[in-house]
Amino acid sequence: MTSTTHSVDEVLPAPRLFALGLQHVLVMYAGAIAVPLIIGRALKLPPQDVAFLISADLFVCGIASILQSFGASQWFGIKLPVMMGVTFAAVGPMVSMAIANPGIDGARTIFGAIIGAGVITVLIASFVSRMLRFFPPVVTGTIILVIGVSLMKIGISWIFGLPVGPTAPKLVDPVHADWLKEAIGAVNAGGSALPPVPPGIALAPSVPNPAYAPVSNIVLSLVVLAIVVGVARFTKGFLSNIAVLIGIVAGGVIAAGLGLMHFDKVASAAWFAPIMPFHFGMPIFSPVLILTMVLVMIVVMIESTGMFLALGEMTGKPVTQPMLSSGLRMDGLGTVLGGVFNTFPYTSFSQNVGLVGVTGIRSRFVCVAGGVIMVVLGLIPKMGALVEALPTVVLGGAGLVMFGMVAATGIRILSAVDFKTSRNNLFVVGISVGFGMIPVVAPDFHMWLPKAIGPLVDSGILLASISSVVLNLVFNGATGDAEGLREAALAAEA
Repeated sequence: MTSTTHSVDEVLPAPRLFALGLQHVLVMYAGAIAVPLIIGRALKLPPQDVAFLISADLFVCGIASILQSFGASQWFGIKLPVMMGVTFAAVGPMVSMAIANPGIDGARTIFGAIIGAGVITVLIASFVSRMLRFFPPVVTGTIILVIGVSLMKIGISWIFGLPVGPTAPKLVDPVHADWLKEAIGAVNAGGSALPPVPPGIALAPSVPNPAYAPVSNIVLSLVVLAIVVGVARFTKGFLSNIAVLIGIVAGGVIAAGLGLMHFDKVASAAWFAPIMPFHFGMPIFSPVLILTMVLVMIVVMIESTGMFLALGEMTGKPVTQPMLSSGLRMDGLGTVLGGVFNTFPYTSFSQNVGLVGVTGIRSRFVCVAGGVIMVVLGLIPKMGALVEALPTVVLGGAGLVMFGMVAATGIRILSAVDFKTSRNNLFVVGISVGFGMIPVVAPDFHMWLPKAIGPLVDSGILLASISSVVLNLVFNGATGDAEGLREAALAAEA
């Protein structure tokens, strides 16, 4: 490296670039595969389509990481060591869209909302980079806390089973079902004096379902959780950073040994296949859903801003306003690419920002190499099929850690907030967390509201975001700044 080359722009030897790039990939891999699994199963897509979503996600993760770290003109890419991945902030709204409209049409609707939001994100990136005063740590910490707590519902369902469908806690008693069938037959028989059957009549489930929360599933999830905790506790450095991935791999091996994991679809999957745009057909654009995702992307951009500022501090390369705008535009462009290539909104992955601080390796070309590795993995369908074959119970134990760490990050940011002399901050956090819990506790609360705004209010993350911003303005005014966001991001990665 010459005296005029900053460490961020240093090009390391190829073998070292590969090893360090692979390290970044392994750190983010568990988080990268979680969202396509969640959304694919919420859409009730067949296994091969869920596997395709995973491959598409890895592919676009790589492309977005390359463009963000290497740069794509002066308008896109912050040119710092950044790995891009699907944001958890968008999971809640996308799950709501999937439940309301499952199947291929639901996927097309989600991708349409993502593309629309990505385009708008590119257009408003410069404006959002000047909105920092509305997002002090009390707001960002609250939002991240609610994201983690909202996602916990998914991790818990992975362990015990979904509350509806084949794994619902209760089943209809077969004896009752047989009686109702005979009664309906008697009503329809000629000459019957019984009144006609009311439309939509059904029996209430009353018998415990053996497919819900079997003890074997709980034990396997606890084993995965114990492995993750053990690796995090008794190892250091790189191994500690990939504790969740190690837990998932170990859980998969145990599940395979117990006959819970099947590899027939892995065997039939190809070794290579391109990721084609609009795999599920042309996207469907809904203005309300696009608005919903735009609100999510504003939250994502504020979170990214904190990460970029913290990364500038770690690497010794201060982030200027043009650099920040370029990085946020890349969030938007990555999201557009996500919608086009059948995947989801993108942001900088915080665990990889933390890895830069842990390793001290500042070269952005390490993340470029990591992006290339992700692209290659995305072009190997067997990788997606292998991940899809993992039983959800294995992911449940790891999900508690992944989503719990998101919530814990929010708590760490809030720990630096002044609650003693500024007691009004308690109102900001307390009320906003309450708003964030509404869709979790009362998912049908909007049944009498206009149907068009259902997806908009069905996300606790969006409700908490709006509430925290408004309440902070009421109690504290527009007091946020770049320094506060930078310190919050550093606290989250400490």
